[in-house]
Amino acid sequence: MRFVGIRRTAGGPVEVAELRGAEGGDEIAVVAELDAFWSDPRSHLARGAVGPSFRRTDVVLVPPVLPSARVFCVGLNYARHHAEGSYSGDPLPEFPTIFARWTSSLGVGDGVVEIPADEDGLDWEGEVVAWVGADLAAASADDALAAVVGYSTFDDITARGAQKRTSQWTLGKNVEGSGPLGPLVPAGEVGDLRDGLRIRTRVNGVTVQDASTDDLIFSVGDTLALISRTVGVRSGDLLATGTPAGVGYARDPRWLLGDGDVVDVEVERLGTLRTTVVRGRPNHSSPPPGPPSPVLNER
Repeated sequence: MRFVGIRRTAGGPVEVAELRGAEGGDEIAVVAELDAFWSDPRSHLARGAVGPSFRRTDVVLVPPVLPSARVFCVGLNYARHHAEGSYSGDPLPEFPTIFARWTSSLGVGDGVVEIPADEDGLDWEGEVVAWVGADLAAASADDALAAVVGYSTFDDITARGAQKRTSQWTLGKNVEGSGPLGPLVPAGEVGDLRDGLRIRTRVNGVTVQDASTDDLIFSVGDTLALISRTVGVRSGDLLATGTPAGVGYARDPRWLLGDGDVVDVEVERLGTLRTTVVRGRPNHSSPPPGPPSPVLNER
């Protein structure tokens, strides 16, 4: 089962709906309005669609995310990614690096992301997102993991120039539409990320990331438990679990996404997410990126 957000009319309310048929199927059936869904997501996911059905082309897909939701993200959470680039040789961290995205930066598959004017290009970060379905406060790791109701493919597309100018990553991680999400797949159909799901990212058909979630440093349960000891985690919040090795900025020469590049992130059991990058405005502040470097295939 796969669940998405929809609007039936421009500016209309967001509803959660079930995708039917094969991946990319053409039928969508309404499950619940957005607020109602996140008030009891486990029941709605178990029951599935109860409302009317539509052709996919008759609705607009949107992230099924509450406006008040928090998007917690983990940086440098794969051992091999931590070892590449400027962090090579550093010991693994004792605690996860947590940063945040605004919900307005999220998008859906088959979308377009514009390169900001001051950036050479954008960088890919194929990931898995966990959807929280219950409130958590000072939770144990087991209870935090049990609160996760689903997972999605995610691409944490990043403006490296803005990210690297200061010690804070907020600007580089919040380009409009730069956080596309795939459909929500119920947790029971996915299993534990520590058991290993294959995650691959391709740029224009070339594999640039090929890894397994068993390379995660901090588990979903441990990370949510840590967050819940400082910030109350709520139903509808998201956790982006981090990206594996193979990002563009760590390559020699550096490889960034330019005008017209297409990125596909494929996660086992979760599906494939496609995004196109465009340059909408001229960039006069920096030279174009160099040619692509050899492909990394990491497990």
